Parts: sequence; C-alpha cells; structure tokens
Amino acid sequence: MRFLANEDVPLTNIRRLRAAGYDVASIIEDSPGVKDEAVLSQAHAEQRIRT
Repeated sequence: MRFLANEDVPLTNIRRLRAAGYDVASIIEDSPGVKDEAVLSQAHAEQRIRT
C-alpha cells in the first residue's frame, strides 16, 4: 500500500511505517501548509491512501 500522511501525522509514526516497509509520502516534509484540496489531488495522482 502507498500512503500520503497529512500534516497531523507525527513524523515518528511516518518513520516507523517506512521502517516497516510501507511507502509513505509526507505532507509535513514535502509541502507543509498546503490546502486540503491539494493533498487530495496529490493522493489521487500518486494513487495513495490519505491518512
């Protein structure tokens, strides 16, 4: 599964998921402050589940 972690997901959780082998993109790391519509668009474009 591919996930897109929104800004409210703690970085420690993101790192743990990655260490467990999950493909996790992170809004807080890549584009903090972006609007929800952009997060949804990114999740759709990258075929990720938004968390």
